[in-house]
Amino acid sequence: MAANAPTTTRLGVYPGSFDPPTIAHVHLAEQAIEQCGLDRLDLVISVVTLGKSDDHLSPLADRLAELHRLADMNPALGVRTTEHSLLADIAIGYDVVVMGADKWAQVLDPQWYGGIEERDDALRRLPKIALAPRPPWPMPDDDPAAEAPLGTDVVILDVDDAHAPISATEVRAGRHEWRALPPAH
Repeated sequence: MAANAPTTTRLGVYPGSFDPPTIAHVHLAEQAIEQCGLDRLDLVISVVTLGKSDDHLSPLADRLAELHRLADMNPALGVRTTEHSLLADIAIGYDVVVMGADKWAQVLDPQWYGGIEERDDALRRLPKIALAPRPPWPMPDDDPAAEAPLGTDVVILDVDDAHAPISATEVRAGRHEWRALPPAH
């Protein structure tokens, strides 16, 4: 009798403020799950937001409730919060970290780390990076400033260009057709 081979669950993390979740967030999550062979993708909100003023964000409980509504519709989605702010810390224990080119530009900025060497050390701790194009932000093959440091693994996700202009900021400003879910009552 042959022993059963152990099963490995492939986990991804998609950090963000999700204020509110948009149809682009959902599309990117679905593409990452499919293209990276993920069993689960956790949508993760940091309770200590890096680079954003918390007083402009919707209450954490409201954002989490919307993410839980999304996860209830897709068993491959999970929802978590973290005390961490840096992606290198948020992504510990995951196989893939998902982000758009706008977040990638922020991740590459050495000011968040104290310098280039510290940034490169942090980025080398990341699991595979699943990166989604989002014009006008540069992609690694388009601009040397967007190149990943040596020792990092980046895969470019194939996403629908129609989602590039979609933003939570625009949803909050009235583009409700871009919202992932209707507001809860």
